[in-house]
Amino acid sequence: MNFLTTTDTSSQIYLDAIEIRKIVFIEEQQVDESLEIDDLEDKTLHIVGYKDKSPVCTARLLKKEDGSVKIQRVAVLAAYRKQGLGKLLLEQIEKIAKEQLNASRLVLDSQDHAISFYEKIGYSVEGDGFLDADIPHHFMQKAI
Repeated sequence: MNFLTTTDTSSQIYLDAIEIRKIVFIEEQQVDESLEIDDLEDKTLHIVGYKDKSPVCTARLLKKEDGSVKIQRVAVLAAYRKQGLGKLLLEQIEKIAKEQLNASRLVLDSQDHAISFYEKIGYSVEGDGFLDADIPHHFMQKAI
């Protein structure tokens, strides 16, 4: 697995990220495109995982004012799920957050069906659930 990052919204890495997100969120989960592609695109670090040179997973990172890093738009293409790629992606995110972004805490809004995945890699649920794009979510965090 090879991971590449970019902040350039005209780069091929970003375009690969958007393609994965369109397939997973807009097509599979029926999230409105206006909610998925937002005004933070040029303010975030986009990461794409490539397997055999094909883009298969993605996420974006937003450095927060409190020094934490918010993980957003985590997606793995359906054909590549249940292969440990999500875990590899999150390990890479943690490394980037520590080494490049000087973060000591990662935060995210997890879709409820993914909570157990995040708990297995050290995240904990905080607070009550909420809806985002009509999908149940919970806030989660992890000290790094």
